[in-house]
Amino acid sequence: MTSPDDPLADRLGGARSKPLVLILCTGNSCRSQMAEGFLRRFHGHRFAVRSAGTKPADAVHPLAVRVMAEAGVGIHDALPTRLGEYLGRLPVRHLLIVCDHASETCPRIWPGAVTRHVLPFDDPAAVEGTEDQKLAVFRRVRDEIETAMTAYDPKQTEGDLVAAEATR
Repeated sequence: MTSPDDPLADRLGGARSKPLVLILCTGNSCRSQMAEGFLRRFHGHRFAVRSAGTKPADAVHPLAVRVMAEAGVGIHDALPTRLGEYLGRLPVRHLLIVCDHASETCPRIWPGAVTRHVLPFDDPAAVEGTEDQKLAVFRRVRDEIETAMTAYDPKQTEGDLVAAEATR
């Protein structure tokens, strides 16, 4: 658990007052950052939203920043974060995994998580070609993520709701 003088706690803000959705990917440089931006836009009133990577990159991919800006969502200040920053430190209620590799390497059981969903998207950073070809893939993946985050609602069973309430 974080202490009051913990710098991570300062960055987490509302993560203590709303259920936390943690979005995982391998590099935390494209898909998870885009999903975090959209989920905050559409459901930030309901959830605290963060993202992390199992093997985080050094920076958010510049084309992810660019295509998100085109959609009116700023992720230019985002930084890839290591999964370990959250594991055991915050009460993650909902785990959303947006790439197959992270699904394979992420812990199967997350302490305190009520839901664990795997919603893999193509990795736009893996595409080779001209900048226009890469941008086309980044935009397609961005649009797919936007659609998914608009509809995101972690369905909980009554038992899961009871368990979540008991751990608050």
